[in-house]
Amino acid sequence: MATAADDGLIRRNPCRVKGAGTEQSPERPLLTIAQVYALADATGPRYRAMILLACFGGLRWGELAAIRRRDIDTGTATVRITRQLTESRGQPPFFAPPKTTAGKRQVILPGTVLTEIQQHLDTHAAAGANALLFTSPRGQLPGHSNFRRGTWTRALAATGLTGIHFHDLRHAGNHLVAEAGANLRELMERMGHASSQAALIYLHSPRTGSAFWPTPSRSAPAKS
Repeated sequence: MATAADDGLIRRNPCRVKGAGTEQSPERPLLTIAQVYALADATGPRYRAMILLACFGGLRWGELAAIRRRDIDTGTATVRITRQLTESRGQPPFFAPPKTTAGKRQVILPGTVLTEIQQHLDTHAAAGANALLFTSPRGQLPGHSNFRRGTWTRALAATGLTGIHFHDLRHAGNHLVAEAGANLRELMERMGHASSQAALIYLHSPRTGSAFWPTPSRSAPAKS
């Protein structure tokens, strides 16, 4: 119809709706470093490293659930993302490659978060290169719904951070990386995005000058 209108075959495109091409998504709350650490404490030892990796690694839930021991390189302080856990109603969860080539990436981690991951490997992860980094207390896949009902909701109540979504951890981490001076390409690579649209949101957000790398602490550090 747009081509017909351009060619003069019709007077106007009846399929064109004003504003339909503009997405109006509500602004998500921005967690501070102190709040991220508070949530990590509240989720307990088994999932503490997952919370910190979600934020300071900028990883999605499906990516976190698919990480194996062999994907962690303590020598270079990196985590390699090569797959994700896909959960669809009516079928068992399964591992699949990222949706785009950009989703396969290597993410550099802060030293303090790497220390947390090493402690997690020593106490909670099974042996073997293919062992999952994060599992349920029974050693099974950490289903998103079960985690939200059994752990995440309680952590929000304990910290008073009602209305926070798990994905807000990734949002906070991306914001911190942008504040630290990352350019558009660096943000896109870290986020695993082929398009610059999402990265530009963080580059255009107000800068507060807070440092990206968290302060070493077992509890919530002071707000930057």
